[in-house]
Amino acid sequence: MDHPHMQIGEVAERTELSLRTIRHYDEVGLVVPSARSQGGFRLYTEPDVARLMLIRRMKPLGFSLEEMRDLLAATDRLDDDTVHAVERATLVEVVRGFEATTRERCEALRVQLARADEFATILRAHLDGTAGE
Repeated sequence: MDHPHMQIGEVAERTELSLRTIRHYDEVGLVVPSARSQGGFRLYTEPDVARLMLIRRMKPLGFSLEEMRDLLAATDRLDDDTVHAVERATLVEVVRGFEATTRERCEALRVQLARADEFATILRAHLDGTAGE
């Protein structure tokens, strides 16, 4: 399937990632642009954008670049129809592990957010109590 190419600026806008971050992900091999222009500019496709969005979603959960690389490698292999059943089962377990870790980290973030909301409420109460002074 032929995908139209986008320049890095459009990709940055769509993903809400900085140009620097996108370039870094290219340099470390997480998201390599699908093509280069004659002038050497990075060119991206929709699947590249989808990959960047997956990374963007992993980042706030504290996944390292190595963990991101491992997950992307596993999902890339799972998308390959030629993967044998034994390898597929192993890859599914890898993804299950990431899914479990993601759920745990999401719950921890929910607890932190609840505490932050409580703190904001306390501060608001202090401000409301001194508003008449």
